[in-house]
Amino acid sequence: MNAAADTAGFAPALLDWYDSHGRKNLPWQSPRTPYRVWLSEIMLQQTQVATVVGYFERFVAALPDLSSLAAAPADQVLGLWSGLGYYSRARNLHKAAQLCMQQHGGKLPRDFDALAALPGIGRSTAGAILAQAWGERRAILDGNVKRVLARRHGVDGWPGSTATARALWLHAEANTPAVRVADYTQAIMDLGATVCVRSRPRCDVCPVATDCVALREQRTAQLPARKPAKANPTRATCMLILRDAAGRVLLQRRPASGVWAELWSLPETDTAANSVRAARAVGAKLSGTRGLAAFVHVFSHYRLEITPLLARAEALPQVADRDDLRWCSAADYLGLGLPAPVRRLLQSLPETD
Repeated sequence: MNAAADTAGFAPALLDWYDSHGRKNLPWQSPRTPYRVWLSEIMLQQTQVATVVGYFERFVAALPDLSSLAAAPADQVLGLWSGLGYYSRARNLHKAAQLCMQQHGGKLPRDFDALAALPGIGRSTAGAILAQAWGERRAILDGNVKRVLARRHGVDGWPGSTATARALWLHAEANTPAVRVADYTQAIMDLGATVCVRSRPRCDVCPVATDCVALREQRTAQLPARKPAKANPTRATCMLILRDAAGRVLLQRRPASGVWAELWSLPETDTAANSVRAARAVGAKLSGTRGLAAFVHVFSHYRLEITPLLARAEALPQVADRDDLRWCSAADYLGLGLPAPVRRLLQSLPETD
């Protein structure tokens, strides 16, 4: 089907549905400022609305505008993001705010190319910001929209492939109306999130079902095509939970690149024996060492098997001259950016070794 064909009724039908059934009370919709729209769009990348709402409200309560975000310490930004996952989003958000202060007069640029060039934004997020914050006619293509358009227009292929993405962008551009663009943008995202869902789409209540190729050809289960399967490898690590007599835990900042970059975590080695040796190498004298139950944390591209090793430090390692090590009480680490499995692990610890 030609991208420009049969689009006349799509936006009006979708907007009528949105007026009755769309989500209009999300916290970033009132007030709908560029900063709040931007923050919500970044949080909503790969995360559902129900999860994002609480994080968004806490984030804007602490950092209510672009200038406060730019001036905030990285640890505060990551702490507010802790548990939301995909932490590169938070680091890019922070960098983009600082670039806006330096290069764009302390505001998000309204120029599409300048906005899309900021860290973590890109074509679809830039379109969503311009459409929702300023009412510009800009198409978007997030995961929900890809699913709606792939089914409605019968677009084969995995949406992550270049050819399929190009075809979906053509449909996205053709279907975007010239009026009520902010509402349309929210409407098509809502349709994908609540009606045109991945499994068991609710085609009986879909406002645009009459023109849906996937429904007509009974291919809703096949469209959009899934990413070609690839077996994810399993990696193993040992996390050392080193506690002192006061119950503080030794935390280590992770490197600036890689998984959980710049977050505070537990010292890691490949084996328990190496964890003990590493602790001794920095001056710790251990007692009461014991292993805790291993568990698996699943990333998008591999599985991480984590074996925790709990130990008491009788002699404390010297960390005063180290930027990457610190002793933290529970009250201290609750405000830090910690990987979700590490936070859960620390919160589950027995009170005594």
